[in-house]
Amino acid sequence: MPAEPPPTRWSFPPVRRVPPDGLVAVGADLEPGTLLAAYRRGFFPMPLDDLDDPAWFSPDPRGVIPLDGLIVSRSLRRSCRRYEVRMNTRFRDVMERCGDPSRPHGWITPAFVDAYAELHRLGWAHSFETYLDGHLVGGLYGVRIAGLFAGESMFSDATDASKVALVSLVDWLNQSGATLLDVQWTTPHLASVGAIDVPRSQYLEMLAAAVAG
Repeated sequence: MPAEPPPTRWSFPPVRRVPPDGLVAVGADLEPGTLLAAYRRGFFPMPLDDLDDPAWFSPDPRGVIPLDGLIVSRSLRRSCRRYEVRMNTRFRDVMERCGDPSRPHGWITPAFVDAYAELHRLGWAHSFETYLDGHLVGGLYGVRIAGLFAGESMFSDATDASKVALVSLVDWLNQSGATLLDVQWTTPHLASVGAIDVPRSQYLEMLAAAVAG
């Protein structure tokens, strides 16, 4: 079982005050208790280019992948047979590869890596890693709270490598009784495997049921 950290000393504003772009606030910290409190309320952090403090978001609409709606194409099934997938063996490496500044969306800072690595140490954050011939070529990471998995980022250095990790994640979530896979924003890459948009109000209802489970 994950270890519950000390509670956060910060509070988040009511969701009804969140603008459509989802930016809730700037500030606070990335302590484990703060991160967990945020996810339980429907918020997640990202850095802003011109500020040292984290920014907190709750977008409307919200991207989710229905756990019974993952799209696995024929080519992806073939890729699943090609790669080896492991869980929680190289969490920090996955985060650092996701945050590679040479990538178009390599936004993950060293402070975020340290913060989520501590969540991983406490049992809340998880990674799925894809290997080809023993080399790490893809993966993803996120935060699990009861029936919620909040997907944070993924990377791929080979065809379908991140999607193969996603297939394994969804298998694990279905087998372990999860109900909600949050992907924050629906990108074309995620839409190709079944991600959909839901209104924030609906997401918050789904979230409440998931974290209570």
